[in-house]
Amino acid sequence: MDSLNGIAFFVQAAETRSFSEAGRVLGISSSAVGKSVARLEERLGVRLLHRSTRSITLTAEGALFLERCRRILCELEAAELELSETRQAPQGKLRVSLPLVSGLVMPALTAFMRRYPAIQLDVDFSDRMVDVIEDGFDAVIRTGEPTDSRLMSRPLGSFKLLLVASPRYLADRGTPRVPADLAGHASLQHKFPSTGKFESWPLRMQEGEAEPILLASMVCNTTEALIHVARDGLGIACLPDFMVRDAIAAGELLTVLDDFNQHHGTFRLLWPSSKHLAPKLRVFIDFMSAELFKT
Repeated sequence: MDSLNGIAFFVQAAETRSFSEAGRVLGISSSAVGKSVARLEERLGVRLLHRSTRSITLTAEGALFLERCRRILCELEAAELELSETRQAPQGKLRVSLPLVSGLVMPALTAFMRRYPAIQLDVDFSDRMVDVIEDGFDAVIRTGEPTDSRLMSRPLGSFKLLLVASPRYLADRGTPRVPADLAGHASLQHKFPSTGKFESWPLRMQEGEAEPILLASMVCNTTEALIHVARDGLGIACLPDFMVRDAIAAGELLTVLDDFNQHHGTFRLLWPSSKHLAPKLRVFIDFMSAELFKT
């Protein structure tokens, strides 16, 4: 038990960078935290923290050990939750971060709320790459491949970015046949609100061929607004297929330059690594996996 306490005290001290702050959080004295960490270092035969009069910092060995310790404590917490909640219906607060594509996620999210009314959702809509653990999220949905070894992931579904325009726009301005033709067209550009960068159009260029310079008739920080502008015949937009599927089926939008489109993306659900999941998180993972891309 002393070893486990030492690990918990070490993690708290490492995360707060202060023995006194760690003691305040843990409800013990700063000296008790310091002595516990010192005993842990002595037992391991390695220094985990550099001490100074103002703060403490991790050694290289301490940084490696911290990741292991976080997993140990996460496993312990999950095991306790599993034992205490085995006879309970999924309940409690669930903090999740979702991408700025409410048209895709909201139907599944509202269906989840109807199915599990005892779970209180705390939802953060953002396109930024949040730190799931440091920012305190139970789960996030993002595109791309996971790179954080502390996280588990499950693919939810794939999508493509499509270049689309209304039939009226193409009748007035002509249909681009090759990427270079876009230089003479009005483009509707998506700008990521967290970075200010424009979303790249997924064009496959010939070797040595320069990408066309796009003339932006509108720049917007949400793709859901661009679909309305594109349908009104005011330019060509680059939008996810799930967002424009109905408009294409209704003949309100047409795709262009399909032969030069090289995009393929995947939405994934990510959550902190643990063998034992709280019931509220387990049902969220299973429900979103089944419902998000349900057609």
